[in-house]
Amino acid sequence: MELGRSASRWAPRLVFVNGHGGNIPTVPDAVGQLRREGRAAAWWPCAPPTGDAHAGRTETSVMLALDPAAVRRDAAEPGATAPLAELLPTLRAGGVAAVSPNGVLGDPTGATAEEGERLLRAMAERLRGGITRWRPDPAGRLG
Repeated sequence: MELGRSASRWAPRLVFVNGHGGNIPTVPDAVGQLRREGRAAAWWPCAPPTGDAHAGRTETSVMLALDPAAVRRDAAEPGATAPLAELLPTLRAGGVAAVSPNGVLGDPTGATAEEGERLLRAMAERLRGGITRWRPDPAGRLG
């Protein structure tokens, strides 16, 4: 909130790019408060429209594109591969460890840097389009 209030003094618009599912509902709540205070604020989910949720193929591919040295390929193994909708109640109640002993939601074994580059380009393009259009929904999310 305070970062948003401070930046609003010099920035005509604020966009919070959220790349962590655990930040929901915090980021939308903060954006909602900033909007109620009259600030032009929005948020955008930094996630591909399809993909796994945590340390699976999607995130591992992105990390291989961004910082391959940070990826332990030798430790890559599938975790919980059930659809996120099925895992969500237990995940919310007990965290990732409650649904996946190794912390992985998905299967990182097929991840590639090339796929990560494609995912990053697509996310950046969607974000650019959302900022250009600037039509936050009632919850402040850019589409």
